[in-house]
Formats: sequence, structure tokens, C-alpha cells
Amino acid sequence: MIASVKGYFRSKTPFQQMIRWYFRLMAIQLLGGGVIHWARIVEYVEWRGKFFSEMPADWQIATVYFAVIDLVAAVGLWLVTSWGVVIWLLRALSQVVMHTVFADSFGQRPYEITFYLLTIAIYLIMHYYAEKEKQK
Repeated sequence: MIASVKGYFRSKTPFQQMIRWYFRLMAIQLLGGGVIHWARIVEYVEWRGKFFSEMPADWQIATVYFAVIDLVAAVGLWLVTSWGVVIWLLRALSQVVMHTVFADSFGQRPYEITFYLLTIAIYLIMHYYAEKEKQK
């Protein structure tokens, strides 16, 4: 068992290992976000002083959407699967669109938008260097 784990890590380039740990950190963050969204849905936690049943319909829909997609993306990223990356990118870009295109309903959150675009940029840079390392 130990020998196979060591062999697995030796077969990965440094940037591939960095991506793996980066995805695991993102997965933890998404897991926390998903749990918070579900806590709102079951009305354990308030959102801006309102419980889920009192939220506007657009916020209810967004809460349910992110409650599901956060946990699915977290599992996919933790397992370092290609579908996990796709779901994570969909989730991050959904958040960006939500706070730019639909800012009238959801408000503008420049720090949140910057965070998601930065996380995507970091991933793309690491992916580029991992592919470059693989070609050597």
C-alpha cells in the first residue's frame, strides 16, 4: 500500500501535485459554502435577517442552486476529476454572472468577483505549467 502511494506521487510532476492540493483547498471551501447554503434552506441560519421562506424568489433559487452545485463540485475537486473541474468552473462563473449581469437582483460584489476570477486564473497558470512539465 505505502509503496503504491509513493509510486503514485513520484509519477506526478510538481505542478500536478500543486494542482491536486489546490483543488483540495477549493473543495474544502466549497464544502463549507454548500453546508452554509443548506443551513439556510433548512432555516437553521438566517440570510440578511431573513429565513429561507422569507427570501425573495430569486435568492431562494440561487441558494438552492449553489447548495447543490457547491457540494457536487467539492466532491469532484477532492477526487481531482475532470467533471469536478468543469462543475467548479461553472459554479465560479455562475457567481460572476450573478453579480455582474444580474447585479440589480443580487447586488455587486467586486471582491467576490475578483476572488473567483483570481482562483480561475491561478488554476489556468498551474495547468499551463503542469502541461509544460509533462511534455519534457
